[in-house]
Amino acid sequence: MTTPSAPTAESARLEALQESEVAAWLGARADRVIETSCARVYLTGDLALKVKRPVNFGFLNYETRALRHWALERELAFNRAAAPDIYRRVGAVTRAIDGGLELDGAGEVVESVLEMRRFDENAVLAEQPYAVDGDLADDLGRAVARFHGEAPVTRKAEPGGGMSYTIRSNAALLKDLAPRLGREPVEALIAATDAERRRLEGLLADRLDGGWVRRCHGDLHLGNILLEDGRPILFDCIEFNDTLSEIDILYDVAFLLMDLDFRRRRDAAVRVLSAWLDEGARLLPAGLWRGLEALPLALSVRAGVRCHVQAHGGDDEAARAYLAAAIAHLTPVRPALVAVGGLSGSGKSTFARIAAPGLGAAPGAVILRSDEIRKRLWGLGPLDRLPSQAYAPEVSPRVYGEMFDNAAALLAAGRAVILDAVFLKPEERAAAARIAAAAGAPFEGLWLEAPQALLEQRIAGRTGDASDADVAVLRGQITRDLGEMTWLRVDSDGAFEPAAEALVRRLNG
Repeated sequence: MTTPSAPTAESARLEALQESEVAAWLGARADRVIETSCARVYLTGDLALKVKRPVNFGFLNYETRALRHWALERELAFNRAAAPDIYRRVGAVTRAIDGGLELDGAGEVVESVLEMRRFDENAVLAEQPYAVDGDLADDLGRAVARFHGEAPVTRKAEPGGGMSYTIRSNAALLKDLAPRLGREPVEALIAATDAERRRLEGLLADRLDGGWVRRCHGDLHLGNILLEDGRPILFDCIEFNDTLSEIDILYDVAFLLMDLDFRRRRDAAVRVLSAWLDEGARLLPAGLWRGLEALPLALSVRAGVRCHVQAHGGDDEAARAYLAAAIAHLTPVRPALVAVGGLSGSGKSTFARIAAPGLGAAPGAVILRSDEIRKRLWGLGPLDRLPSQAYAPEVSPRVYGEMFDNAAALLAAGRAVILDAVFLKPEERAAAARIAAAAGAPFEGLWLEAPQALLEQRIAGRTGDASDADVAVLRGQITRDLGEMTWLRVDSDGAFEPAAEALVRRLNG
């Protein structure tokens, strides 16, 4: 679609008059009107009609009806990829025979409107961040990865995509705000951001060449994610400026991770990240793990955007909190490797998820789960049941090898890692320690134990889990010789939090 030209002064005056007429007519029909700086949404019954306002903010231009129609067509096309049930069509407000207005009549088109299905505004995740429990966090991470996997690749952007543009924009806006927010932290953030951007220049260029810059959502925070029937739905992506939407997919998901982390939901953020990576490993090009080196910069830039948005909205306290978060994201944190082993039902995954938020750089340690990796290598989803041949003795070395390769790449990218696997063999446990040693990272190996009756009870009660292990598998494991156990033994028949907290203290101390 070609961008329409800008208006003359006289046509701009007429556009403003028509906007007032359309706003009054639609407003009289609506139960509620939602106003933003660049649009109005009219809610009536189960319908939502969106009208762009005739404004020009530089990065966004809706001054003419042609420009607004163009933007609505793009909004419909882009959002239908993730929310086809919400975004329906572009219609029109038309001139009636009596001189009044009507919807989709035969007369002259006065204004274009986007028709959407109305949804419960309280079901947006920004209104209920604590609804993002473990299963939803998994589903959300995988939904975003699938969205990214299908997103069109672009190579016309600069390295870093829109993140590079936003870095420059943030610097200019934050400098103007420095008298209010503090010159020292603003200057510290700008300097640290520029240094990290220069350090990552080669990586960002490689990611542009490698197809990691795509037409993304662009505004992927909790306010643009809807929860319906237990399913996350992404909506309201950026359509008005390709620079802000043609971005590295890591920068896209970073907005969601930063938003959760800032809302003190690091537990949900790290689970979203781990699920996004596992699903991404099924769908995205090689180089997924290496790209995580750019995550601190992406998180910081997203926090920087929120900083000046809050400041321009008059909330300096929130702006300073985002400024501090942006600086913290660029403060180096040494990565560590933790391996959590134990028989089936010993609580490895539960323990890993409790410990992960406290380890390494925000939002925490990536969890690599052997059950998910085995299914990934078999070409199945994480909850699909594997055939028996996927558990043949010759398959496990391949699964552990993939897990160790992923862990080495993540450590090289500066990410803390938790390995979640049975680790029955001494050589598997020794290999995990070697991965950490090669990376110069601290290592902790934990062996979780519980009475057999409890293990069997936990296995029998599993639902919606990646593990295919049943009680028969457990009983086979019990007969195996573990060899010398040098890892720290953890009693897992009680609460996991004390042992997880102790682990975090040891590695962060």
